[in-house]
Amino acid sequence: MSELSIEEEFIIKKLEENGGKLNYKELQTLCQEEFEGVRLILKKLKEKKIVHYEGVIPGYSAEIELRR
Repeated sequence: MSELSIEEEFIIKKLEENGGKLNYKELQTLCQEEFEGVRLILKKLKEKKIVHYEGVIPGYSAEIELRR
């Protein structure tokens, strides 16, 4: 598995702290002070099969689920 970026690690940590699931809007709020581009980072994490959500890019009401 390829190494994770600081942003990817941050998102994984936030999901772990919240029982492995978060609504996209909540996750966006948690990340906004740290970095931008949450959707793109989530897309990369989905391609690595680390997270799951419906569709290609998460919408505002999407549930983000940690897979590991």
